[in-house]
Amino acid sequence: MAGFHTKTFTKHNDYMTPKSAWENIVNYIPKNKIIWEAFYGDGKSGEYLTELGFKNVIHQDKDFFKWTPEKYDLIVSNPPFQFKKEVLTRLKQLEKPFILIMPCSTLTTQYFRKLFSESEDRIQIIIPRKRIHFVKLINGKKPENWKNACNFDCFYFCYKINLPTDMLWLK
Repeated sequence: MAGFHTKTFTKHNDYMTPKSAWENIVNYIPKNKIIWEAFYGDGKSGEYLTELGFKNVIHQDKDFFKWTPEKYDLIVSNPPFQFKKEVLTRLKQLEKPFILIMPCSTLTTQYFRKLFSESEDRIQIIIPRKRIHFVKLINGKKPENWKNACNFDCFYFCYKINLPTDMLWLK
């Protein structure tokens, strides 16, 4: 690809979830449950879920791999994509329902297949009508001249959510 130099490419995991991503699926997130928004980011995701009517949202700046809330019913989050394998492995161990935003290519990874292909509880997928455009932060700030344009597709991966169908297309 012309102009792409791997030596100057820097990976960033700080892509924040826009409110619209949660608005898209508000009707599929179980009501009257304690939600753990497990990845803090800029703190807005938990605020968005609360604004959308979820009264019990746990959203604290704590390490997902070292801390678990004492009481929660499900996880609703956008994990750092660089750590998908580790996140999914821990979630499978926790055996709690979850809704995660992740790249659709996650479906084809060997670790995903190993974790969920033989599970009694199937993974269900919600497919957005259009791409989710995340908000990029570098050192806590939005870069100048940044255009919110995502160049890959993400799905909502649902586990133990009991959607009406295994693959749900949003309109």
